[in-house]
Amino acid sequence: MRVPRGRTVAVTSAVAVLVVGAAAGGAYYVLHTRGTPQETAQRFTAAWTRGDLAAMKAELATPSPGFDAAYAELTKNLGATGVAVSGLRVSAPVNDRATAAYSATATLKNVGDWTYQGELKLMVKDHYWKVDWSPQAVHPALTGAEHLALKTSWPQRAAITDANGDRIDGGDVGGSVQQLVGYLDKATAKDVKRLGAAYHVGDTVGAGEGLQQTFQKQLAGTPTTEIQVVGSEKKTLHTIEGSPGKDVRTSLDLRVQRAAADAVRDLKKIASLVAIRPSSGEILAVANNQGGFNRALAGQYPPGSTFKTITAAGLLAEGLSPSDKVSCPAKANVGGLDIRNSDHESFGSLTFLDSYAHSCNTTFAPLAASKLGARKLYDLATGFGFNQPLNIGVSAAKGSMPKATSDAELASEAFGQARILASPLVMATVAAAVADGSWRPPTLVPDLKQNASPKELPSGVAEPLRQMMRAVVTKGTAHAAGLPSGTAGKTGTAEFVSNSKIETHAWFIGFRGDLAFAVVVEAGGMGGEVAAPVAAHFLKSLS
Repeated sequence: MRVPRGRTVAVTSAVAVLVVGAAAGGAYYVLHTRGTPQETAQRFTAAWTRGDLAAMKAELATPSPGFDAAYAELTKNLGATGVAVSGLRVSAPVNDRATAAYSATATLKNVGDWTYQGELKLMVKDHYWKVDWSPQAVHPALTGAEHLALKTSWPQRAAITDANGDRIDGGDVGGSVQQLVGYLDKATAKDVKRLGAAYHVGDTVGAGEGLQQTFQKQLAGTPTTEIQVVGSEKKTLHTIEGSPGKDVRTSLDLRVQRAAADAVRDLKKIASLVAIRPSSGEILAVANNQGGFNRALAGQYPPGSTFKTITAAGLLAEGLSPSDKVSCPAKANVGGLDIRNSDHESFGSLTFLDSYAHSCNTTFAPLAASKLGARKLYDLATGFGFNQPLNIGVSAAKGSMPKATSDAELASEAFGQARILASPLVMATVAAAVADGSWRPPTLVPDLKQNASPKELPSGVAEPLRQMMRAVVTKGTAHAAGLPSGTAGKTGTAEFVSNSKIETHAWFIGFRGDLAFAVVVEAGGMGGEVAAPVAAHFLKSLS
């Protein structure tokens, strides 16, 4: 039976409609799949490089409870400070799935870089390309049951030496040196957090706020580190070779150090001595006759009349000469402050040099008020190292000299009282500045970059100051101390209150050749009678 032509057309049309409909459905599906696997993988790995876990999670096909912990395998367990993901290569999609290969470089603190290859699985979810995440997306060896870990082997620790290269970290070179060196101890959890994942609790680290601690990383070097995956068994994924530690060379001269220690050792009062090379600022010796707190570097004392060296520099810069006549009465009053000299001395009319040599408060206070003022004296002190940051390699207190707020305070500052505070280290740099003509930041480790810059003394000031400091020794307050020929210096008797009683620290600062120094004896009395003889002992030991 023949099928009517019209019916044949109808059937053919129906088939055509079905084919077109199927094609249209496929087009609809394709058009409504958002993005590409390449774009998703790029966003995910870029967020990983940024450390943006929230942005990474936004690309996941399903929430993953172990997500944060898996990435902490790198940051917490290995101490990675960053992960850089690169070299992304995405396969062509097959059945709504694709794979993105990548290269990840993790920067491990105190260890080095670890580069490995990994993969991301991608899938279409609700018409979007998403990351089909598992712990293997972090590293192929992770399944959720394993963890990443570090195994370290440290090289032999490097040495701390004196200027000649001889070791000073063996515990046999004197207590004051050991204060500088510090000691070795077992790392605590706090140390590990500070130093990085290469360290474990119980590892050997520097302690005691000395050079061992300051230069821990340099001295320890870097360990040979195995990156392991740990589960039912351990497997080494990668080994990063370590590097040996590097010696820390100090500027200490053990001959000078021994002389300094001998000079203060037998004193009944607490005493400290610091010696510096004026031409470089290098610290040659640091000696305390008592352990514990390092007073030589961190002690804060009023400098007393040793500060007159700075005031004298300002007056010389203002045109006063050592031979000019000045007055040294028994008493003076500046801004309502009554001023007297030590032992109520009075020298009448005398030269400016002699007023410095005899340490006349009643000369310096009025002259500072009339010729300098608070700002000039403050700026001068700053040029001599006060208010300057110190970076010597161990803890050291900077000198503090606030700008005076009244004539009375200015007068007191002129002879080193009021609110001025300084350590023996700071005052040794004052003497060194006169000897050299420039203040130089002190350093115990010459390789350290300094935070302060050398500062030249005002023009024409250094040589007159040297002349005046020599006069202190030849005919002034230190003439009876037995200081060797060629020594220049300044005594100081600095008042402080203890138990409602006024006592005095004994000071002497000075130089001889390319050696400058400062001595302080706590509650020692008169600088010329107590501190200057200590300096004499020190210098004679070096002759």
